[in-house]
Amino acid sequence: MKLLFDMFITFAKVGVMTFGGGYAMLPILQREVVEKKGWATEEELMDYFAIGQCTPGVIAVNTATFIGQKKKGVIGGIFTTLGVVFPSLIIISLLAGVIEAFSHIEIVQNALAGVRVCVCVLILNAVVKLFKKAVVDKWTTGIFIVVAIGALFLPVSPVIFVILAALTGIVLKSLGGKRE
Repeated sequence: MKLLFDMFITFAKVGVMTFGGGYAMLPILQREVVEKKGWATEEELMDYFAIGQCTPGVIAVNTATFIGQKKKGVIGGIFTTLGVVFPSLIIISLLAGVIEAFSHIEIVQNALAGVRVCVCVLILNAVVKLFKKAVVDKWTTGIFIVVAIGALFLPVSPVIFVILAALTGIVLKSLGGKRE
């Protein structure tokens, strides 16, 4: 029960400290789950992000559920999922009634503009960390380049890119593509 409570509190901290959606949560999840708690490795977390991207729902919630399930089964998945969404439910409930009243105030608009910039930096930080762990040889570099170009120029769902990248990885590995 202590671990379940710890997982709930940890993911509630992640949920309360995250602004800007699931991708902004990635560096916080990495620090809490991999570095501090050791509940997942960098590679497992990247796998959870990838799977979370191509399954219905919010990537951070999906990732929390995967980690909880890994540690304590279905009950662990429930506790981590509730933990990560609990702060948002409380904050949104409180803000919903007053946001319209303050959204026209210049200082509020300026504060939100600053938060948006900060969120961009947090997402970039997560991308750099993930890139260093994921792009490790000529095959993963090739997959990265093709997906990056495709994502920039084609109106294709990210799910398609994830599935195609996974299939490419399977084919390259089965054909004997050695990591360099």
